[in-house]
Amino acid sequence: PTPVIRWIKEGGELPANRTFFENFKKTLKIIDVSEADSGNYKCIARNMLGSVHHVISVTVKAAPYWITAPRNLVLSPGEDGTLICRANGNPKPSISWLANGVPI
Repeated sequence: PTPVIRWIKEGGELPANRTFFENFKKTLKIIDVSEADSGNYKCIARNMLGSVHHVISVTVKAAPYWITAPRNLVLSPGEDGTLICRANGNPKPSISWLANGVPI
């Protein structure tokens, strides 16, 4: 008999309100993907004669993006200032500091 298909995300839940099934549940579609959607997804097919499953590993790559966007500083002589550069991405970006185009 035609198997019943079920999808699960190992160690978590399928993305709420962004998960759709197509082709009689043979296709899992996730819209507006985020880094949290990375993980192992399991497709399980079951009928009265048994079941079979397959695990699909999903890795979400992300270009660097600002966690905290840098802000300009206006300082007077003798004042202290703090510059903050917080970025993330996958793979994790490296952060370099330059003053007038010269590495510091």
